[in-house]
Amino acid sequence: MNTILIIDDEPCVLSSLQRVLAAEGYDVRTASDDQSALRAVAECPCDLVLCDYRMPGLNGVALLSLIKEKQPDAVRIILSGHADLGGAIRGINHAEVYRFLTKPWDSDDLKVTIKQALAYRTLLLENRRLADQVRRQQETIDALEASYPGIAHVKRSADGAVLVEEGDV
Repeated sequence: MNTILIIDDEPCVLSSLQRVLAAEGYDVRTASDDQSALRAVAECPCDLVLCDYRMPGLNGVALLSLIKEKQPDAVRIILSGHADLGGAIRGINHAEVYRFLTKPWDSDDLKVTIKQALAYRTLLLENRRLADQVRRQQETIDALEASYPGIAHVKRSADGAVLVEEGDV
């Protein structure tokens, strides 16, 4: 089950978003200000953070930038009632925001966006896992090659089959 943290200073927005996302089977956490959001992030890993852009204290971009430092794998989305191109650019550049959604939101669009964002996160994590696995395998091959020169050099036929020459056996 994916965990989503919703951050908004309006109780009715928190309640509405929580209801919509909990109905989709997500574990939904909420925070109404920057300090409670940072505590929530410190206490529990989140897969996705949905944050209001304009809040008292830190704005959404600044808050998501701090959250990115603490939980870099959490996908970050901003929800805003105000069109602000500068804020969008800062969000993308500093907090690596996945997407901006507008208030009032369309629940279907919100659900699809969350689903796509979580799928994107899964792909990034799998890509990182596979890259680490390839790196470890290459380190093993390099160590074997250092101990047994030539062991890592394999001759193949045009169809990819391994060729064994008489002197190799």
